[in-house]
Amino acid sequence: MKMFSLRYVLPVMLLAILAGGCKRVFDIKPGTELDSSQMYLNVYDADAAVMAIYGKFMALSDRYIILNELRGDLLEYTVNADENLRQISTHQVKADNPYASPRPFYELILQCNDVLKNFAIMKQKNLMKEGEYDQRFSDIATLRSFLYLQLGIHYGDEVRYVTDALETVDAVKDESRFPKVKFTVLIDSLISFTEKITFKNPYPTGTTLNILLDGHPTTTMFINKKILLGDLYLWKGNYRQAAIYFREVLETATVGAQGETYYSQYKLGWTGNHNHYVSYTRAGDASSLNFADGWRVIFDRPYDAGYSREWIWALPYDSRFAPDNPLIKLFSPIGGSYLVKPSQAIIDNWNSQRQRPVAVAGSANGIPYDARGPLSVRLIGDQPVVMKFLYNYINYATMLPVNPLTKNGKWFLLRQTHLHTRFAEAANRDGYHKLAYGFINAGIRGAYPVPANTPNVTPYQNTLAYPAPYNFDARMGDIPNYRSDWYRQIGIRNRALLLDDEVPAGADSLTYVENSIINENALENAFEGTRWPDLLRVALRRNDPAFLADKIYQKLLKDGVPDAAAVKAKLMNKENWYLPFKL
Repeated sequence: MKMFSLRYVLPVMLLAILAGGCKRVFDIKPGTELDSSQMYLNVYDADAAVMAIYGKFMALSDRYIILNELRGDLLEYTVNADENLRQISTHQVKADNPYASPRPFYELILQCNDVLKNFAIMKQKNLMKEGEYDQRFSDIATLRSFLYLQLGIHYGDEVRYVTDALETVDAVKDESRFPKVKFTVLIDSLISFTEKITFKNPYPTGTTLNILLDGHPTTTMFINKKILLGDLYLWKGNYRQAAIYFREVLETATVGAQGETYYSQYKLGWTGNHNHYVSYTRAGDASSLNFADGWRVIFDRPYDAGYSREWIWALPYDSRFAPDNPLIKLFSPIGGSYLVKPSQAIIDNWNSQRQRPVAVAGSANGIPYDARGPLSVRLIGDQPVVMKFLYNYINYATMLPVNPLTKNGKWFLLRQTHLHTRFAEAANRDGYHKLAYGFINAGIRGAYPVPANTPNVTPYQNTLAYPAPYNFDARMGDIPNYRSDWYRQIGIRNRALLLDDEVPAGADSLTYVENSIINENALENAFEGTRWPDLLRVALRRNDPAFLADKIYQKLLKDGVPDAAAVKAKLMNKENWYLPFKL
């Protein structure tokens, strides 16, 4: 991997942000304003434009969390929050609420449009090779589709789909040029556009955007195009096509020599080198929950093989460079403003789970809570604090800043558990309930076990009789010997040491498993920016406003927020699921 220094790239990114766009991103001569003849001259200029776009994107992280989590049932405002955040949580949003403004999304979308336009010009002038163009164009185009999906999720049928390189955001207001599009039509447009991109893989090894930036590998900094397409098809209701794209990413490492990465990357596979399981220093002893290793380390581990096996998309905040880390202000009572906290609803949910029994004194019935709760949320001065985004800033043992002036961290967007729950959601809706159940609980081997006293595992631990993309081989046996591609997969709840969420006798498998998937997303991926979309997608799919409204009601009720019943009644009307659209 080529070594490269952040000091040469992120100042460029900073310049782009301060200049309000990508039209002045190339610091050829410090202090010099550049005209178009000095820009987009070679692939390095194109790289700077890509990095500038992602730099601007990083400034949206707090807005992304606020809209996708505070509108849901897992995050609540604190006493420090202003009226604007309270409006978001209680779905009483006024048009002038700054968090509700679509303008920051459109500012970045228009910058994407400008970059895409100039990339096309560079290709036409032979200033970039075709392969270089395909990679960079496809990346920025997919990020733009992601931004539009976010707009559709939060603004419904009010979105204007703009692909022109406009001079100002105000030009978007011209409905004669850019009429409103229904959310369903927007999804269709995004699928049609994104399917046409010519490069759907990550930047290849050895290319100028697959590098090491002051210790930060760029491999996880860029959007995964296949997952975005899978998400779009999941919203569309084309579950098989969604599963096809998700499966391709699940199989990222199923190439070359078999080994730790081959069997574990994105497969939720056990590995002897990197512990991401809930664990105890004394088996079965609830007082010995391991904070120094295990599941918590997912959120502060260094950039090593374990990091790349868990994280698919995450962006680093480095205190030496812009932009500043806004997530510390959002979540932390130390060095931040502590504006949001975990809801009582998610704490109760974690506490309602039960771990698998261990044959030691005091744990024969299993520890009666989900340990991902105390690993995700810690008390600082008697205040419950969401820690997932703070573990690079606050030491897990002392609960004090590593360095108060160094507010490093990461914006976590997508990891392998998101991928597994989305594949399970698609498989379940496509009729493969048992396979989906396995992904959520104890893996494929757990869902298709070998009967007792059966030495030959050949007919078991696999779904090879299913059509693609649902045909998995997880066999592990010695007579004959099997160590199949998926034999290490352990399932999400199993990794957390939890009992399976078994489908009750007589229950509708599709509905029960889907509810279980959405609930497991809350337990595993809480606060990571996917909760409101999950609730919205299922409520729309089922035409069931109560699915969404009841969860928001329970959050507000348990947190003692006034008028919880009135908010529930309001959310029983689908038109109230979206934010006011005011540019």
